[in-house]
Amino acid sequence: MKDTVRRTFAIFAIPAALLIGLVLGVLIDRFERLPSLPIVNQTTDPAPPDFSLIHQAWDIIDRVYVDRAALQQKPLTYGAIAGMVDALGDTGHSTFLTPEMVAQEQTLTQGAYVGVGIEIQMKNNQVTIVAPLDGSPAARAGLHSGELILKVDGKDVTGLSLQEVVRKIVGTINTDVTLSIYDPLTKATSDVTLRRSRIMVHNVSWHRIPGTDLADIRIAAFSEGVTKDLVKAIGEIEAQHLSGIVLDLRNDPGGILDQAIGVASQFLANGNVLLTKSASGKITPDPVHPGGLATKQPLVVLINDGTASASEIVAGALQDAKRATLIGDTTFGTGTVLGQFPLSDGSELLLATQEWLTPKGRTIWHKGITPDVTVTLPAGTTMIEPDALQGMSPSQLQASGDVQLMKGISLLEQKLTSAESK
Repeated sequence: MKDTVRRTFAIFAIPAALLIGLVLGVLIDRFERLPSLPIVNQTTDPAPPDFSLIHQAWDIIDRVYVDRAALQQKPLTYGAIAGMVDALGDTGHSTFLTPEMVAQEQTLTQGAYVGVGIEIQMKNNQVTIVAPLDGSPAARAGLHSGELILKVDGKDVTGLSLQEVVRKIVGTINTDVTLSIYDPLTKATSDVTLRRSRIMVHNVSWHRIPGTDLADIRIAAFSEGVTKDLVKAIGEIEAQHLSGIVLDLRNDPGGILDQAIGVASQFLANGNVLLTKSASGKITPDPVHPGGLATKQPLVVLINDGTASASEIVAGALQDAKRATLIGDTTFGTGTVLGQFPLSDGSELLLATQEWLTPKGRTIWHKGITPDVTVTLPAGTTMIEPDALQGMSPSQLQASGDVQLMKGISLLEQKLTSAESK
């Protein structure tokens, strides 16, 4: 059983025959795969739905609706289930997945995608970008967290469900889709045309920061094998005798819970990585795995409003332990534990059954992790990633405008100077 720590929708293109192509991407705050349940009424309080009323509505639609071609059993059944889940009011979290959606979700943690590469969520009844994926068409186009999708190929998506918006965005590889984007910061609306492409996500990358003895490690997502890749990177950093680490979790939409625990455990000697709170209030800790390789290296962590789910778990754990200084903006604010309930035809219900907290019991859901030092990246400024540092001079880095990274470097150098003076 794999627990994953995300759920929001990441837009990826798949063959048109699949019709619906969505991959889950940030707020599946944690999956727990549960056995299929028998189809019996187990609800005693409150009263169960009036199934006779539902049947009456179905019968009337079947008898009198004029568009006879639209009377397809499966879409109507799925629509009824999705509507029931939506009525819970847990927008952006609990949801219904068709079998096609389930199949696509299973590819997310493998680190290879086809699509435009954006994580989206329904927030305040608006389709909101959580984060673009590194190296994706969305990232190259400059889309960023917090922007709203108003139209797809010129058609207004106001009032549509997230699944309906996804259906409009997905499509065949090497085809284009045009999104009308509204930026709440600048109040500007613009059209962005993206080509659906194959995306390989390099989840862990690092490079020496020019003019320093510091390493910049970026984790783009918490897919399978991230902890192993991080261990390799830390080993290479130690071999070069670098003295401090900037851990970049900006625009990291999350991933597999075990990988979040494994990553945090490389920097923590003991304690817990997170706490899980049940509906009854029971608290269960997820402890640090022993044997971390960088438990004493000076560390700062870069976060922003695209830092979500598993990356929030790591940031919160390091902050609670006072292991690292968090720099940037308040994170996205995911935090429910979703039970994954398979249905008989391969579809699934994802229902919020638990909530995860930081080791000190802080709630992240809808609140996010607040940085220790708030630094906002100026509008239009590109985040500097490790690959971009190759061949860059210190003066070029300074001129890049990535004030979050520069603040991280400054604080690390201060820590090292202070340690040397003691």
